[in-house]
Amino acid sequence: MTLSLEQLSRCTVAVDLGAARTRVYLKDTGLVVDEPSLAAVNTRTGSLIAVGSLAEGMAGRTPGHIQVLRPISGGTVVDIDMAQRMLRFLVSDKIRRTWRRKPMLRAAVCLPHDAKPIAQRAAIETLSALGTRRVELVDTLIAAAVGCGLPVERPEATMIVVCGAASTQVAVLSLGAIVAAEKVQVGGDAIDYAVIQHLRSEHELMLPSQGLHPLHLALYSDRTTGGGGTETEVRGRDVATGLSRTVLVNTAHVREAIQTPLTAVLDAMGRVLRECPPDLVADLAERGVMLAGGSARLPGLDTMIEAATGMLVRIADQPDVCAVVGLGAMMEGKVKPLHLDPLAS
Repeated sequence: MTLSLEQLSRCTVAVDLGAARTRVYLKDTGLVVDEPSLAAVNTRTGSLIAVGSLAEGMAGRTPGHIQVLRPISGGTVVDIDMAQRMLRFLVSDKIRRTWRRKPMLRAAVCLPHDAKPIAQRAAIETLSALGTRRVELVDTLIAAAVGCGLPVERPEATMIVVCGAASTQVAVLSLGAIVAAEKVQVGGDAIDYAVIQHLRSEHELMLPSQGLHPLHLALYSDRTTGGGGTETEVRGRDVATGLSRTVLVNTAHVREAIQTPLTAVLDAMGRVLRECPPDLVADLAERGVMLAGGSARLPGLDTMIEAATGMLVRIADQPDVCAVVGLGAMMEGKVKPLHLDPLAS
């Protein structure tokens, strides 16, 4: 993948194709698109009905001939045609006019660390449909680290954990490059699935996707008040009768249910640390770990990492947009490579 600051400085637009949200950053303008990576399609005619937030509101509420699709999974494009159509709708006419004035438009897109050549090609083809002449590929881990404000260009080690909807990436960076990295297929979706399964087995309750929001709020509140466990009301559908029912759920029991998927993140961190030289690990003991990504605020993730590693864990100020903001910073020349002063003659 490309990590030449000179090449990135020639780009005009940065795109973060996430499994949960798609974000577009225009040079000298900022973040202009931040919408869910969803598209609603009429399967009878093949026409695109809605994208982004409007399509998200249709999820679980559509008739049989309308499907809400995710053309992006785990940070890679799985349906090129649908991803192209989704991007066309998300990018407004004003942005498209700006792009047309730059016939040699270059774009930058961030991809997961272990993206295969076919995934890289899919991302290039997706952006090429919007008129780009050249696409620069940047590792999501480096882009997110820059967006978090980490000094990735310095020789000191920095550790970042990017928590996405479908996967979590862990890396140690030094001198603008990745020293060691791991990716696990555990993210926000896996945590939500663990919560849904817990409610189904313990309370015989089927929960819609929107029903998780009040439970998330209760878990966050529980974390800030010490994590002793509180009870909150959750409404869903009874498994046996199919009728709507409300139950009281103990947040401490829910927290126990999500420990298993979170353990996979700790295992990945352990493998990364074992691959690093001792000097870099010593740096991390002082600098700690930075959490980024849309699922960085998963309840209990930061405290679990602190307890397991003994290192300070911080959550980025805006963890969900770190990657695209980092790409924008590199495009605008806000990141400078490390230069040594010449020896005095």
